[in-house]
Amino acid sequence: MAARGEDKDKYEQGLDKNPANYLALTPISFLDTTTQAFPDRTAVIHGETRFTYTELSARCRRLASALQGRGIGVGDTVALMAPNVPASLECHYGVPMIGAVLNPINFRLDADAVAFILDHGEARVLIVDKEFSGVAKAALEKVEERPLVIDIDDPLEPVGELIGETTYEDFIAGGDPEFNWRRPDDEWEAFSLSYTSGTTGDPKGVVFHHRGLYLNTFGMIVEWHMPAHPVYLWTLPMFHAMGWCFPWAVTVLGGTHVMLRRTEPKATFAAIAEHGVDYMCAAPVVLNMIVNSKAEERAPFDHLVHVMTAGSSPPAPVIIGMEEMGFEVLHTYGLTEVFGPMFVCAWQDEWKALSREEQARMKSLQGVLYSTFEETVVANPPDYGPVPSDGETMGEVLTRGNPILKGYLKNPEGTKKVFEGGWFHTGDLGVRHPNGYIELKDRSKDVIISGGENISTIEVENVLYRYPAVLEAAIVAMPHEKWQETPCAFVTLKDGKTATERDIIDFCRDNLAHFKCPTKVVFGPLPKTATGKIQKFQLREQVKGM
Repeated sequence: MAARGEDKDKYEQGLDKNPANYLALTPISFLDTTTQAFPDRTAVIHGETRFTYTELSARCRRLASALQGRGIGVGDTVALMAPNVPASLECHYGVPMIGAVLNPINFRLDADAVAFILDHGEARVLIVDKEFSGVAKAALEKVEERPLVIDIDDPLEPVGELIGETTYEDFIAGGDPEFNWRRPDDEWEAFSLSYTSGTTGDPKGVVFHHRGLYLNTFGMIVEWHMPAHPVYLWTLPMFHAMGWCFPWAVTVLGGTHVMLRRTEPKATFAAIAEHGVDYMCAAPVVLNMIVNSKAEERAPFDHLVHVMTAGSSPPAPVIIGMEEMGFEVLHTYGLTEVFGPMFVCAWQDEWKALSREEQARMKSLQGVLYSTFEETVVANPPDYGPVPSDGETMGEVLTRGNPILKGYLKNPEGTKKVFEGGWFHTGDLGVRHPNGYIELKDRSKDVIISGGENISTIEVENVLYRYPAVLEAAIVAMPHEKWQETPCAFVTLKDGKTATERDIIDFCRDNLAHFKCPTKVVFGPLPKTATGKIQKFQLREQVKGM
């Protein structure tokens, strides 16, 4: 027998992994857990339709069984082009139940982009809501190999053509409601494929894995302090970064998924009031839409609604306006590549002593790393040493952790670049404050260099949002004879409000250093992705002709 302390391997000998103590992590398992605990609890609300967890589980299994019956299996791609309807949620369980890879497609893309995604991802099945049959039909005429097409014939959508071989309901009717789903052999297996939103004009296929989705599901719950049985309103498009993991977070908590085909003020308020919605996610543009909604679009409610928003910082007036209406805003930040949010502006008790305006400003910070991630720095190549935590020195936001993409599909160069130096590169520039909170200043490609001075477009946009007549704003670089480039402002005004270019420029000059102010203002609607992100690459093209 070895002397005490000499047997360094005692915790390995005979203590191997086995089927009882080691299983690959997958968020699919959450449906089984909740169905066993709350079989009769309402899982889904869609118009007049209600599904219990028992019914939801059976429908997901039917889908998996029916797909397998058509020869779909491990590594096959199943594309989905649909709004937030029950079938969309069911695909997030049923498709990976057989080891297939779910590919939710942005339904606002044009036919060429949809065709590219179907070909690039090698989709064997396309499940499409009839509302988008026109674009889907045009895309299918362009693909190299036509997939099996299944129509979602939602009774809440009267418009649209059926273009598939069968309808979704008829298809799953032939499946087994007790189908035994397949747990992945390795939690690193591909779960889904999401294409970047195209704000850069260069979408890439982001491959997610079971492990990351499982872990970040709990990250959402922990960082939002979500209780049991939340009533969650699907205002966030489910195709966007896998719905920020809420297809599984709501389910594991035994909550209710309230579907919403279109994120419009009247429907949003009606759902909150009727169903007691207490949680929802939305891009800042949706918050802006809610705050500026008309009186006749609103329905009264007397409970607190928690709203998670991500992306660019919501302007302080929008946060204040939301809170005055009964919403509590939590600001987060992330990317498609990290399964949704990864930073959260965690509330500090000492902020209670600040003014409402200052509280709103603090809430607009990107914040601190989610507990499910491991490490982050604000740094610059080549050594990636962290910049000082002075709130001024800019660097790129880099991070490490398990909820990060496997890589980009069929894009080894893009994958290598995004992981350069052993970090995930967000492409976002920011600063770290003395309290450790990160604040984004710009996308690396968006920074304007005017006469050798760096200008943060976010800083200028935040000032524009303070102008009373401004509904939406974006800043891009415009070529300039003397300064090389200067800011050009694109502005959408609120209904019934007016402003001139001189009004906007003078307001900026009263609130910014003059070199940061726009030299031109263009009025009109702004091009956006389906998730509300402003497509600045289109605006850059526009300024080339000015």
